[in-house]
Amino acid sequence: MLVIKPTLRLPGRKTGQFGFTLVELVIVIVLIGILGAFAGQRFFSRTNFDASGYANQLATLVRYGQKLAIAQNRSVFVRLNGGSVALCYDAACAARVTSPAGSNSGNAATRQRCVNPADNVYDPAWACEGMPDGLAMTNAGTFYFDAVGTPFNVADVQPTLVSTFPAALAVDIAGNGVTLRTTIEGSTGYVR
Repeated sequence: MLVIKPTLRLPGRKTGQFGFTLVELVIVIVLIGILGAFAGQRFFSRTNFDASGYANQLATLVRYGQKLAIAQNRSVFVRLNGGSVALCYDAACAARVTSPAGSNSGNAATRQRCVNPADNVYDPAWACEGMPDGLAMTNAGTFYFDAVGTPFNVADVQPTLVSTFPAALAVDIAGNGVTLRTTIEGSTGYVR
């Protein structure tokens, strides 16, 4: 025995009518246009990713500088010049710290901003990372970690026991409305 089931019909539609109404299509097109205008810029912008990546590189290099100062029982200078973060054994960066991997990232920003101050030539072995275009750094300056990992201002000459480093140094990396903060604690040198 053959049983025929009735076909399922959408409410408000007559038999043989399928598809979308003109009003539904216009609403979808308007919504896609709004999303494309506002969300598209943030979705396709590299600046947010660059800011996050560079803030992580900055924190990592500062931590490495502190650990190196303790391990080698000597001062390690951190140079934040607004365009790069670099590690050196002296304030003028004449004696540069070698990158822990043997080479820095070598990206275009690093090749442009991590040049030897003496001869203006890029040094791929230097523990230095250049800030990508479109980002800005606040609280740039130079400080150093002594042999026990305490941060000091560059003007504090050893052997001083009193550091004029602030209670907390906040370095902000900003770009495209995103601001990421790296903080160096004055008493311990802890980087967060």
